[in-house]
Amino acid sequence: MVRPLAALIVLALTLAGSANADAPLGLTVPPGFTIEQIATVANARELAVAPNGDLFVGTESDSVSIVPDAEGTPGAAHVFARVDDRPVAGVWLDGDTVYLGAQFGIYRVPYQSGDRLAREAPKKIASVRPSGIARDHITTTVAVANGTLYASVGSSCNACVPDLDATRATIQMMHLDGSGMTPKVIHVRNAIALAVNPATKTVWAGIAGQDELPHGHPYENFDAISIRPGVVDYHWPLCYENRKPARPGADCTNAPVARVVLPAYETPIGATFYPLDPHGRYAFPAGYRGGAFVALHGSWHTPLVPPRVAFVPMNGDTPRTPVDWSDPSKQWREFVGGFQKADFTRVARATGVAVGPDGSLFVSDDQSGAIFRIRPVKG
Repeated sequence: MVRPLAALIVLALTLAGSANADAPLGLTVPPGFTIEQIATVANARELAVAPNGDLFVGTESDSVSIVPDAEGTPGAAHVFARVDDRPVAGVWLDGDTVYLGAQFGIYRVPYQSGDRLAREAPKKIASVRPSGIARDHITTTVAVANGTLYASVGSSCNACVPDLDATRATIQMMHLDGSGMTPKVIHVRNAIALAVNPATKTVWAGIAGQDELPHGHPYENFDAISIRPGVVDYHWPLCYENRKPARPGADCTNAPVARVVLPAYETPIGATFYPLDPHGRYAFPAGYRGGAFVALHGSWHTPLVPPRVAFVPMNGDTPRTPVDWSDPSKQWREFVGGFQKADFTRVARATGVAVGPDGSLFVSDDQSGAIFRIRPVKG
Protein backbone atom coordinates (compact mmCIF):
# COMPACT_ATOMS: atom_id res chain seq x y z
CA MET A 1 0.00 0.00 0.00
CA VAL A 2 1.25 3.50 -0.86
CA ARG A 3 0.61 6.11 1.83
CA PRO A 4 0.73 9.60 0.25
CA LEU A 5 2.07 12.49 2.30
CA ALA A 6 -0.31 15.35 2.86
CA ALA A 7 2.54 17.77 2.25
CA LEU A 8 6.24 17.78 1.56
CA ILE A 9 8.20 17.07 4.72
CA VAL A 10 11.20 19.38 4.68
CA LEU A 11 13.69 18.39 7.32
CA ALA A 12 17.35 19.38 7.12
CA LEU A 13 20.56 18.11 8.67
CA THR A 14 23.93 19.79 8.21
CA LEU A 15 26.06 18.29 10.99
CA ALA A 16 27.46 14.80 10.42
CA GLY A 17 27.50 12.26 13.20
CA SER A 18 25.03 14.08 15.45
CA ALA A 19 21.30 13.42 15.60
CA ASN A 20 19.56 16.67 14.77
CA ALA A 21 16.03 16.71 16.14
CA ASP A 22 14.78 18.11 12.83
CA ALA A 23 16.34 15.41 10.65
CA PRO A 24 13.99 12.78 9.23
CA LEU A 25 14.15 9.81 11.62
CA GLY A 26 17.35 11.27 13.07
CA LEU A 27 19.45 10.38 10.02
CA THR A 28 22.86 11.94 9.48
CA VAL A 29 24.62 13.30 6.40
CA PRO A 30 28.01 15.02 6.00
CA PRO A 31 28.44 18.74 6.71
CA GLY A 32 27.22 20.86 3.82
CA PHE A 33 24.28 18.61 2.89
CA THR A 34 20.59 18.52 3.69
CA ILE A 35 18.34 15.48 3.85
CA GLU A 36 14.55 15.57 3.61
CA GLN A 37 11.75 13.06 3.36
CA ILE A 38 9.72 13.75 0.22
CA ALA A 39 7.34 10.78 0.05
CA THR A 40 6.27 7.49 1.58
CA VAL A 41 6.07 4.26 -0.42
CA ALA A 42 5.54 1.13 1.66
CA ASN A 43 8.25 -1.51 1.25
CA ALA A 44 10.25 0.65 -1.16
CA ARG A 45 13.15 -1.03 -2.98
CA GLU A 46 14.99 -0.02 -6.19
CA LEU A 47 14.78 3.49 -7.67
CA ALA A 48 14.92 5.03 -11.15
CA VAL A 49 14.65 8.73 -12.05
CA ALA A 50 13.10 10.07 -15.25
CA PRO A 51 14.70 13.01 -17.10
CA ASN A 52 11.78 15.22 -15.98
CA GLY A 53 12.49 14.44 -12.31
CA ASP A 54 9.75 11.89 -11.66
CA LEU A 55 10.95 9.04 -9.44
CA PHE A 56 10.01 5.38 -10.00
CA VAL A 57 10.01 3.14 -6.91
CA GLY A 58 10.05 -0.66 -7.03
CA THR A 59 8.47 -2.40 -4.04
CA GLU A 60 8.13 -5.71 -2.26
CA SER A 61 4.47 -5.81 -3.33
CA ASP A 62 2.83 -6.21 -6.76
CA SER A 63 3.33 -2.57 -7.78
CA VAL A 64 5.82 0.02 -8.91
CA SER A 65 5.05 3.52 -7.65
CA ILE A 66 5.97 6.97 -8.89
CA VAL A 67 6.74 10.17 -6.98
CA PRO A 68 5.80 13.01 -9.35
CA ASP A 69 8.34 15.84 -9.70
CA ALA A 70 10.69 14.41 -7.08
CA GLU A 71 13.36 16.93 -8.12
CA GLY A 72 10.96 19.86 -7.68
CA THR A 73 7.87 20.02 -5.50
CA PRO A 74 6.98 16.35 -5.08
CA GLY A 75 3.42 15.22 -5.46
CA ALA A 76 1.86 12.33 -3.57
CA ALA A 77 3.28 8.94 -4.48
CA HIS A 78 0.90 6.65 -6.35
CA VAL A 79 0.97 3.35 -8.22
CA PHE A 80 2.44 3.55 -11.73
CA ALA A 81 1.89 -0.09 -12.72
CA ARG A 82 0.89 -3.42 -11.18
CA VAL A 83 2.17 -6.88 -12.02
CA ASP A 84 0.71 -10.11 -10.71
CA ASP A 85 4.20 -11.34 -9.90
CA ARG A 86 5.27 -9.93 -6.56
CA PRO A 87 7.67 -8.60 -5.49
CA VAL A 88 8.19 -6.07 -8.29
CA ALA A 89 11.38 -4.78 -6.69
CA GLY A 90 13.49 -3.95 -9.76
CA VAL A 91 12.92 -0.88 -11.95
CA TRP A 92 15.01 0.74 -14.68
CA LEU A 93 14.16 3.47 -17.18
CA ASP A 94 15.87 3.28 -20.56
CA GLY A 95 14.68 5.87 -23.07
CA ASP A 96 11.12 4.97 -24.05
CA THR A 97 10.85 1.85 -21.88
CA VAL A 98 10.47 1.11 -18.19
CA TYR A 99 11.84 -2.33 -17.28
CA LEU A 100 10.52 -4.13 -14.21
CA GLY A 101 12.10 -7.03 -12.36
CA ALA A 102 9.63 -9.32 -10.59
CA GLN A 103 9.97 -12.70 -8.90
CA PHE A 104 9.33 -14.87 -11.95
CA GLY A 105 9.74 -12.49 -14.87
CA ILE A 106 11.16 -9.40 -16.53
CA TYR A 107 8.52 -6.96 -17.81
CA ARG A 108 8.53 -3.86 -19.98
CA VAL A 109 6.21 -0.85 -20.19
CA PRO A 110 6.28 1.73 -23.02
CA TYR A 111 7.13 5.17 -21.67
CA GLN A 112 6.86 8.77 -22.83
CA SER A 113 8.19 11.70 -20.84
CA GLY A 114 5.62 12.76 -18.29
CA ASP A 115 3.84 9.39 -18.04
CA ARG A 116 2.68 8.93 -14.47
CA LEU A 117 0.47 5.94 -15.17
CA ALA A 118 1.50 3.00 -17.33
CA ARG A 119 0.08 3.53 -20.82
CA GLU A 120 -0.12 -0.25 -21.28
CA ALA A 121 -0.19 -3.27 -19.03
CA PRO A 122 3.36 -4.52 -18.33
CA LYS A 123 4.40 -7.18 -20.86
CA LYS A 124 6.45 -10.16 -19.74
CA ILE A 125 9.51 -10.53 -21.96
CA ALA A 126 11.61 -13.11 -20.09
CA SER A 127 11.19 -15.73 -17.37
CA VAL A 128 13.36 -16.25 -14.29
CA ARG A 129 13.06 -18.79 -11.47
CA PRO A 130 10.95 -21.03 -13.77
CA SER A 131 10.81 -23.68 -11.05
CA GLY A 132 8.03 -21.59 -9.52
CA ILE A 133 9.37 -22.36 -6.04
CA ALA A 134 9.55 -19.27 -3.85
CA ARG A 135 12.50 -19.57 -1.49
CA ASP A 136 15.32 -17.23 -0.47
CA HIS A 137 16.21 -14.19 -2.57
CA ILE A 138 13.05 -13.63 -4.57
CA THR A 139 13.75 -10.09 -5.78
CA THR A 140 15.04 -9.44 -9.31
CA THR A 141 17.11 -6.37 -10.15
CA VAL A 142 17.41 -4.98 -13.69
CA ALA A 143 19.75 -2.61 -15.52
CA VAL A 144 20.45 -1.57 -19.12
CA ALA A 145 23.83 -0.70 -20.62
CA ASN A 146 25.08 -0.59 -24.22
CA GLY A 147 21.81 -1.93 -25.57
CA THR A 148 21.84 -4.98 -23.29
CA LEU A 149 19.40 -5.78 -20.50
CA TYR A 150 20.83 -7.34 -17.34
CA ALA A 151 18.84 -9.15 -14.64
CA SER A 152 20.17 -10.38 -11.32
CA VAL A 153 18.52 -13.49 -9.88
CA GLY A 154 19.52 -14.54 -6.37
CA SER A 155 20.13 -18.07 -5.11
CA SER A 156 17.43 -20.14 -3.42
CA CYS A 157 19.57 -20.80 -0.36
CA ASN A 158 22.67 -19.80 1.56
CA ALA A 159 25.10 -22.35 0.09
CA CYS A 160 23.69 -24.99 -2.24
CA VAL A 161 25.07 -26.75 -5.33
CA PRO A 162 23.32 -27.10 -7.67
CA ASP A 163 20.56 -24.53 -7.25
CA LEU A 164 16.91 -25.04 -8.17
CA ASP A 165 17.26 -23.88 -11.77
CA ALA A 166 19.78 -22.39 -14.15
CA THR A 167 18.71 -18.77 -13.65
CA ARG A 168 19.31 -18.85 -9.89
CA ALA A 169 22.54 -17.39 -8.45
CA THR A 170 23.26 -15.60 -11.74
CA ILE A 171 23.20 -12.29 -13.55
CA GLN A 172 21.52 -12.83 -16.90
CA MET A 173 22.02 -10.71 -20.03
CA MET A 174 19.61 -10.44 -22.95
CA HIS A 175 18.39 -8.29 -25.82
CA LEU A 176 16.09 -5.41 -24.92
CA ASP A 177 13.09 -7.43 -26.10
CA GLY A 178 13.99 -10.19 -23.64
CA SER A 179 15.24 -12.62 -26.26
CA GLY A 180 18.60 -14.36 -26.24
CA MET A 181 18.89 -14.62 -22.46
CA THR A 182 22.24 -16.04 -21.40
CA PRO A 183 24.24 -15.86 -18.16
CA LYS A 184 26.90 -13.20 -17.76
CA VAL A 185 27.67 -14.15 -14.14
CA ILE A 186 27.23 -17.55 -12.50
CA HIS A 187 27.71 -18.92 -8.98
CA VAL A 188 27.04 -15.59 -7.29
CA ARG A 189 24.88 -15.80 -4.18
CA ASN A 190 22.82 -12.64 -4.49
CA ALA A 191 23.97 -9.72 -6.66
CA ILE A 192 21.07 -7.50 -5.63
CA ALA A 193 22.50 -4.07 -6.48
CA LEU A 194 23.00 -3.40 -10.19
CA ALA A 195 24.43 -0.07 -11.34
CA VAL A 196 25.86 1.41 -14.53
CA ASN A 197 28.80 3.80 -14.47
CA PRO A 198 27.61 6.59 -16.82
CA ALA A 199 31.18 7.59 -17.67
CA THR A 200 32.26 4.12 -18.85
CA LYS A 201 28.95 2.25 -19.36
CA THR A 202 30.33 -0.55 -17.19
CA VAL A 203 27.79 -2.62 -15.26
CA TRP A 204 28.58 -3.10 -11.57
CA ALA A 205 27.00 -5.44 -9.05
CA GLY A 206 26.72 -5.29 -5.26
CA ILE A 207 26.97 -8.87 -4.02
CA ALA A 208 25.73 -10.24 -0.70
CA GLY A 209 27.94 -13.07 0.56
CA GLN A 210 27.00 -16.31 2.25
CA ASP A 211 26.55 -17.00 5.93
CA GLU A 212 28.00 -19.74 8.14
CA LEU A 213 31.63 -18.79 7.50
CA PRO A 214 34.03 -17.44 10.16
CA HIS A 215 32.49 -14.43 11.89
CA GLY A 216 33.08 -11.22 9.94
CA HIS A 217 33.41 -13.08 6.64
CA PRO A 218 32.89 -13.07 3.78
CA TYR A 219 33.24 -9.41 2.93
CA GLU A 220 30.48 -8.05 0.71
CA ASN A 221 31.51 -7.19 -2.87
CA PHE A 222 30.90 -4.31 -5.24
CA ASP A 223 32.44 -5.30 -8.54
CA ALA A 224 32.58 -4.42 -12.24
CA ILE A 225 31.06 -7.35 -14.11
CA SER A 226 30.55 -6.31 -17.73
CA ILE A 227 34.23 -5.61 -18.42
CA ARG A 228 35.24 -9.12 -17.36
CA PRO A 229 35.40 -11.31 -20.49
CA GLY A 230 33.07 -14.21 -21.09
CA VAL A 231 30.95 -15.80 -18.41
CA VAL A 232 32.16 -14.71 -14.98
CA ASP A 233 32.20 -17.48 -12.36
CA TYR A 234 32.37 -16.17 -8.77
CA HIS A 235 32.69 -19.75 -7.45
CA TRP A 236 29.97 -19.42 -4.79
CA PRO A 237 29.65 -21.26 -2.41
CA LEU A 238 33.11 -22.83 -2.79
CA CYS A 239 35.25 -19.67 -2.65
CA TYR A 240 35.15 -16.21 -1.12
CA GLU A 241 37.12 -12.97 -0.74
CA ASN A 242 40.70 -13.17 -2.02
CA ARG A 243 40.31 -16.69 -3.45
CA LYS A 244 39.85 -18.33 -0.07
CA PRO A 245 38.32 -21.84 -0.13
CA ALA A 246 35.05 -22.17 1.78
CA ARG A 247 35.15 -25.96 1.53
CA PRO A 248 38.05 -28.39 1.71
CA GLY A 249 39.62 -29.07 -1.66
CA ALA A 250 37.92 -26.14 -3.44
CA ASP A 251 39.98 -24.79 -6.36
CA CYS A 252 39.74 -20.99 -6.19
CA THR A 253 42.59 -20.22 -8.59
CA ASN A 254 40.34 -18.63 -11.20
CA ALA A 255 37.79 -16.98 -8.92
CA PRO A 256 37.51 -13.23 -9.65
CA VAL A 257 38.66 -10.80 -6.96
CA ALA A 258 36.29 -7.88 -6.36
CA ARG A 259 37.40 -4.29 -6.92
CA VAL A 260 35.54 -2.99 -3.84
CA VAL A 261 34.81 -4.79 -0.58
CA LEU A 262 32.57 -3.85 2.33
CA PRO A 263 32.22 -5.42 5.78
CA ALA A 264 30.45 -8.73 6.11
CA TYR A 265 26.66 -8.74 6.45
CA GLU A 266 26.22 -5.12 5.25
CA THR A 267 24.02 -6.42 2.36
CA PRO A 268 24.23 -4.08 -0.64
CA ILE A 269 20.71 -3.61 -2.02
CA GLY A 270 21.08 -0.61 -4.37
CA ALA A 271 23.88 1.36 -6.01
CA THR A 272 24.41 4.28 -8.34
CA PHE A 273 27.29 6.31 -9.76
CA TYR A 274 27.37 10.08 -9.49
CA PRO A 275 27.92 11.76 -12.91
CA LEU A 276 31.36 13.16 -13.68
CA ASP A 277 29.96 16.37 -15.13
CA PRO A 278 26.62 17.18 -13.50
CA HIS A 279 24.91 20.36 -14.66
CA GLY A 280 21.98 20.50 -12.25
CA ARG A 281 21.47 23.18 -9.65
CA TYR A 282 21.96 20.60 -6.89
CA ALA A 283 25.20 19.12 -8.23
CA PHE A 284 27.38 17.57 -5.54
CA PRO A 285 30.90 18.93 -4.89
CA ALA A 286 33.75 17.75 -7.09
CA GLY A 287 34.95 15.10 -4.64
CA TYR A 288 31.78 13.06 -5.17
CA ARG A 289 31.74 13.13 -8.95
CA GLY A 290 32.37 9.79 -10.62
CA GLY A 291 32.06 7.97 -7.29
CA ALA A 292 29.60 5.28 -6.28
CA PHE A 293 26.88 5.36 -3.64
CA VAL A 294 25.90 1.96 -2.25
CA ALA A 295 22.76 1.43 -0.16
CA LEU A 296 23.51 -1.10 2.57
CA HIS A 297 20.56 -2.83 4.20
CA GLY A 298 22.34 -3.98 7.35
CA SER A 299 22.34 -7.46 8.83
CA TRP A 300 20.23 -9.85 10.83
CA HIS A 301 23.37 -11.13 12.59
CA THR A 302 24.14 -10.40 16.24
CA PRO A 303 25.31 -7.78 16.92
CA LEU A 304 23.34 -6.07 14.17
CA VAL A 305 25.48 -4.40 11.51
CA PRO A 306 23.85 -1.00 10.86
CA PRO A 307 22.21 0.02 7.59
CA ARG A 308 23.79 3.02 5.85
CA VAL A 309 24.58 4.59 2.49
CA ALA A 310 28.29 4.28 1.71
CA PHE A 311 30.27 6.43 -0.71
CA VAL A 312 33.15 4.89 -2.70
CA PRO A 313 35.47 7.43 -4.41
CA MET A 314 36.33 6.22 -7.92
CA ASN A 315 38.58 7.03 -10.85
CA GLY A 316 36.58 5.61 -13.73
CA ASP A 317 36.10 1.95 -12.86
CA THR A 318 39.01 1.89 -10.42
CA PRO A 319 38.46 2.65 -6.74
CA ARG A 320 40.75 5.42 -5.51
CA THR A 321 41.75 3.20 -2.60
CA PRO A 322 42.69 -0.41 -3.40
CA VAL A 323 41.27 -3.35 -1.47
CA ASP A 324 42.85 -3.94 1.93
CA TRP A 325 42.12 -7.55 2.86
CA SER A 326 42.77 -6.78 6.51
CA ASP A 327 40.31 -3.87 6.63
CA PRO A 328 37.07 -3.86 4.57
CA SER A 329 36.31 -0.27 5.64
CA LYS A 330 39.24 1.37 3.83
CA GLN A 331 37.63 2.03 0.43
CA TRP A 332 34.46 3.85 1.46
CA ARG A 333 33.02 6.27 3.97
CA GLU A 334 29.55 6.62 5.41
CA PHE A 335 27.40 9.18 3.61
CA VAL A 336 24.01 8.60 5.26
CA GLY A 337 23.92 7.16 8.77
CA GLY A 338 21.70 7.08 11.82
CA PHE A 339 19.51 4.22 10.57
CA GLN A 340 20.40 2.20 13.67
CA LYS A 341 20.57 3.60 17.20
CA ALA A 342 23.01 2.82 20.01
CA ASP A 343 20.58 0.27 21.48
CA PHE A 344 20.46 -1.50 18.07
CA THR A 345 16.90 -0.40 17.27
CA ARG A 346 16.42 0.60 13.65
CA VAL A 347 14.38 3.50 12.34
CA ALA A 348 14.93 2.69 8.65
CA ARG A 349 16.87 0.40 6.28
CA ALA A 350 18.40 1.72 3.06
CA THR A 351 17.44 -0.07 -0.16
CA GLY A 352 17.50 1.90 -3.43
CA VAL A 353 19.64 4.89 -4.42
CA ALA A 354 19.54 7.07 -7.54
CA VAL A 355 20.71 10.45 -8.88
CA GLY A 356 18.20 12.95 -10.26
CA PRO A 357 18.63 15.19 -13.32
CA ASP A 358 19.23 18.25 -11.12
CA GLY A 359 21.87 16.41 -9.08
CA SER A 360 19.87 15.33 -6.02
CA LEU A 361 20.52 11.94 -4.47
CA PHE A 362 17.45 9.85 -3.66
CA VAL A 363 17.41 7.01 -1.12
CA SER A 364 14.59 4.58 -0.36
CA ASP A 365 13.84 2.66 2.82
CA ASP A 366 11.82 -0.53 3.08
CA GLN A 367 11.24 -0.33 6.84
CA SER A 368 9.47 3.01 7.25
CA GLY A 369 8.74 3.43 3.54
CA ALA A 370 10.45 6.81 3.46
CA ILE A 371 11.87 8.30 0.28
CA PHE A 372 14.70 10.72 1.09
CA ARG A 373 16.22 13.49 -1.03
CA ILE A 374 19.75 14.73 -0.32
CA ARG A 375 21.24 17.97 -1.63
CA PRO A 376 24.18 20.28 -0.97
CA VAL A 377 23.46 23.32 1.16
CA LYS A 378 23.22 26.40 -1.02
CA GLY A 379 25.08 29.42 0.38
